[in-house]
Amino acid sequence: MASGLDQLLEALRASGMNTEGFGGPTASAGDSAGSARAGSAGSGSTGDSSSKGSAGGSGKGGFGGGRGPAMGFNLDFLDKMGPLSKKTAIIGTIVVLLVLAACYWWFHPPINIHSLDTWMFVAIVILLPTFLYFASRSRVYKTGNGKTVRNAGKSKRFRVLSFIPVAVAAVGVIGGLLSFAIIPGNAERYSNILQTDNMEFAQDIKEVNYSEIPVIDRNSAILLGNREMGSIPEYVSQFEVSPLYSQINYQGTPVRVSPLGYADLFKWFTNREAGIPAYALVNMTTQDAEIVRLGDSPIHYSESEPLVRNIDRHVQLSYPFYIFGEKSFEIDEDGHPWWICPVLDYTIGLFGGETVSRVVLCDATTGECQDLAVEDCPQWVDRVFPAELLIKQYNWYGAYHNGWLNSFLGQEGVVRTTPGTDGTLGYNYIAKDDDVWVYTGVTSATADNSIVGFVLVNQRTQESHFYSVAGATEDSAMQSAEGQVQNLRYTATFPLLINVSNQPTYFMALKDGAGLVKKFAMIDIQRYQNVAVGDTVADTQKAYEALLATNGVVAEGADGATDVVTVTGTIRSMNQAVIEGNTHFYVTLEDKDGNIFDFALPGLLDIVGYKVGDTINFTYVEAGGSNVSPAYSILGDDGQTENASGEPEEDVVPTDDAADPTTQDVAAGEDTQEAPATEGAPDGPAAPEAPGGQ
Repeated sequence: MASGLDQLLEALRASGMNTEGFGGPTASAGDSAGSARAGSAGSGSTGDSSSKGSAGGSGKGGFGGGRGPAMGFNLDFLDKMGPLSKKTAIIGTIVVLLVLAACYWWFHPPINIHSLDTWMFVAIVILLPTFLYFASRSRVYKTGNGKTVRNAGKSKRFRVLSFIPVAVAAVGVIGGLLSFAIIPGNAERYSNILQTDNMEFAQDIKEVNYSEIPVIDRNSAILLGNREMGSIPEYVSQFEVSPLYSQINYQGTPVRVSPLGYADLFKWFTNREAGIPAYALVNMTTQDAEIVRLGDSPIHYSESEPLVRNIDRHVQLSYPFYIFGEKSFEIDEDGHPWWICPVLDYTIGLFGGETVSRVVLCDATTGECQDLAVEDCPQWVDRVFPAELLIKQYNWYGAYHNGWLNSFLGQEGVVRTTPGTDGTLGYNYIAKDDDVWVYTGVTSATADNSIVGFVLVNQRTQESHFYSVAGATEDSAMQSAEGQVQNLRYTATFPLLINVSNQPTYFMALKDGAGLVKKFAMIDIQRYQNVAVGDTVADTQKAYEALLATNGVVAEGADGATDVVTVTGTIRSMNQAVIEGNTHFYVTLEDKDGNIFDFALPGLLDIVGYKVGDTINFTYVEAGGSNVSPAYSILGDDGQTENASGEPEEDVVPTDDAADPTTQDVAAGEDTQEAPATEGAPDGPAAPEAPGGQ
């Protein structure tokens, strides 16, 4: 009876495929080789010529080929093997087990059916060699050789055994197929892995505290940390800073921390007993960097350890059945170093529905581990769920919450997170409630240049909030900020989301070619042409709030408008100017020498009803470093906002179709872009520069 491999090769030949390199008859030399084997079998051999066509029979093609294609496998040594003695079999088994144990220790794959690494390890180290051995023995007993007598029963037995590794591999393939979202019911399960609540931005996101806002990104933190490392000569030649730089909240402040590592294998050999003496810490708000010495509690378990104390090997061998995700390096509130190792769980098929079910905390000094459920994780831990996993989970929701078919046909309600730059994922971190939250914008499936909102996900608890805000994508905002300083050729960092006067705002740093932060920018998400740039965060905030008021954007904090002052006075002069297509009225008051108040249209259209000599009651935003202060709102005698006719109204709502103020009489001025000063009023500024650089 022909083996399964022979039948497969015969079918391929029938289809016209050249199978010479995979066995079968190749040359006359193969015929003689087959005859020689048949003759050597003695009376127990039939000597039929069919042995010529068996795989490996000729010794020149297929699994036994010496002259077949390069992709062929040379298994002549297996064909020539005779029956093993009991002693040889025992020694061989021990050697194989030792080799497998050494491979397992070195590669330490998790012993878990859901681990793709485990399947690859088993397939390469166990299944493939087992299949090749059984298949070869089946052929040897079928054809016979100088050491082995043909035996149809044993040939059949080994052929059956050869299908066992194939069946095991098939289980992995089928399990992988069952992980696809196309399988009925899977799309709904994918969409429910991350539960997201809809929230109101102004109510849920507190106004920014600039002592807690990170003003630099990861690349800048790495630059500062590595530079600080160079100031400690005794460490420079022996250690280097790991590129991890995990962002955490440490004592209420956002920082990035990263352990030192051995510079090379020889440095490890000479320093391993003493351990790693320090870690790098970079304050993300003050840009201060330091190398924190650990004293009597050095780091012994790290990524730079090549053997037993390698952190990946140590944790995996301590919990052999766990699948570990992306680990992070953190410090507790006392500054003690820890490794945070999330335990992955797959809830759909064999390899789908990835999430985190538990977390292992490993003391970087002693190697002691704590196995905790996610809800039992201590407050100081910030990074249980890796950022990219959370973004993947939200994209599952965005794609499949209306079904798998809708995800690529109708695409009704299909959304996804905004992409980053250079092909990377677009996200950043926000400190909120003493936790680290992943922030990313949410855009439509067509990936246009606008967002439909943004999502915040807690890295410790997986709590997820969505905020519906239409506006510009992060990439568009970065380009807008870079356009403000295009003469300096600064580049913008990926923005943070902050609350400035209850307005969702992008905040980013502007860096020079050397990677140093030179300026800061704030951009209105909903009106991304509103860009304020400053040398410090405080200056940027002041310019941005002035810009919001100047453009008629309501910018109120919890207790009213931010930095808004109320004033009443008699108009001494009123001048009009058009700046970048927007009409502004510049007003001075009798008792406010040196102060110029900027009334921007269409937000403060009421100003057209006033003239020199009128008494006006209004609020304005104090602009630091300038004598031009943007007016915020015009008030009536009773303190309410009033319209141009003098009647009180609750709010002034900017409209796009407001009458062009250049067509109206203002203080006896003419219908021009820049009206002359009113009679009896001193000359005011013709066209002062708008606050915020606009």
